[in-house]
Amino acid sequence: MPRSATNAPRPDREARRTRPQRSPRLQRPTAPSARPPRDLGPVGRLGRRLRRAWDRPLTAYYLILGGSALITVLGLVMVFSASQIQALQSGLSSTHYFRKQLVAAVLGALLLWAATRMPIALHRALSYPLLIGSVFLMALVQVPGIGQEINGNQNWLSLGGPFQLQPSEFGKLALVLWGADLLARKGERNLLTQWKHMLVPLVPAAMLLLGLIMLGGDMGTAIILTAIVFGLLWLAGAPTRMFATVLGIAAVLALILIRTNPNRMARLSCLGATDPGPSDSCWQAVHGTYALASGGWFGSGLGASVEKWGQLPEPHTDFIFAVTGEELGLSGTLSVLALFAALGYAGIRVAGRTEQPFVRYAAGGVTTWITVQAVVNIGAVLGLLPIAGVPLPLFSYGGSALLPTMFAIGLLIAFARQDPAVRAALAVRQPTLGRRRFGTGRKTTRRTAGRRPYGER
Repeated sequence: MPRSATNAPRPDREARRTRPQRSPRLQRPTAPSARPPRDLGPVGRLGRRLRRAWDRPLTAYYLILGGSALITVLGLVMVFSASQIQALQSGLSSTHYFRKQLVAAVLGALLLWAATRMPIALHRALSYPLLIGSVFLMALVQVPGIGQEINGNQNWLSLGGPFQLQPSEFGKLALVLWGADLLARKGERNLLTQWKHMLVPLVPAAMLLLGLIMLGGDMGTAIILTAIVFGLLWLAGAPTRMFATVLGIAAVLALILIRTNPNRMARLSCLGATDPGPSDSCWQAVHGTYALASGGWFGSGLGASVEKWGQLPEPHTDFIFAVTGEELGLSGTLSVLALFAALGYAGIRVAGRTEQPFVRYAAGGVTTWITVQAVVNIGAVLGLLPIAGVPLPLFSYGGSALLPTMFAIGLLIAFARQDPAVRAALAVRQPTLGRRRFGTGRKTTRRTAGRRPYGER
């Protein structure tokens, strides 16, 4: 073939050379474009925003801090309202019980603050002295002439004047801290795979506490301690067969204790009662139901309860939830339930997201303690469970119950702050003036003012 023929440009090649090429920015994509996001509507957008807010690192921290504060403040208001008639009937000032509860709340706030500032190593170191001190005080209660009997239960120590102490309330906190430290140490040595190391000495120590409590006749506190033990065993990964065996033994013992005590049998027979009975054995349970039924949607008004005028026993302690339902209505009781549900969820979230075994066991134990006690108290007021005589955590009157509970809330707050994402978010939310003064953080400019730390959405 001649050279001129082979070197001659082809028409199609010349056309491609001379054809103007489009700018890459102006070229249309050859692949089909993605579909626009589907409009979820106002309800769907609200749900998406709530899910995003729920997944933020600071959610559990704020739920614990805000939920416990709201429950405590609302409890102070209801103690003031529910205890006035009881105080006047006893010849005391109308604000007697409220002032005592306010002092206990202030002391509890100091304990909460101290618990949030203490390192985890110090919490673990205090668990053994706290357990030994609780056992000693609970044994001292049973000494004739030292312990005091209230409402048929001998579980109190007199501190002089109007102040009394119930050591079994501090036994709950001691069992949580000591049990968490014990299981964490055994887990570090890979001993929790053997059932004897999982049960011993946790169960024998719990049986010692339960025995001292049952000597005083307080079965309600014994139920809470049993729930704490089962919560710790569940978090430690107890096998289902062993868990069911221990649960069955506990149920048999509880049945024996109930059948051998006429008072407990009478409380069990009042489940769902609508009439006090010929001997008024179900008086308290029935009038608690009356209080809730007369509240309506929004209640009769703060301070306008009728049942607290001598009809409802223990209106400011065990049955304060009934007075809340009468004065604040269904909206008030649902608000209290929502606060406890949020607090329980936050505790479970703290226990589930940590990598430290002690934090997981302690947070789970505290959450089990507060949640189960709230369920037992509210269930008794609603007539769904027997009256166990346990207060509503952070809500009912009683300094002995409020102080260790607020310290336990401080533990949850301290554990929530251990999350690196939470620490980073809290560091950014510090005042800018404080960061510039002490030289921490970076200078806030227009470019960095809207940025959020890594891990926070």
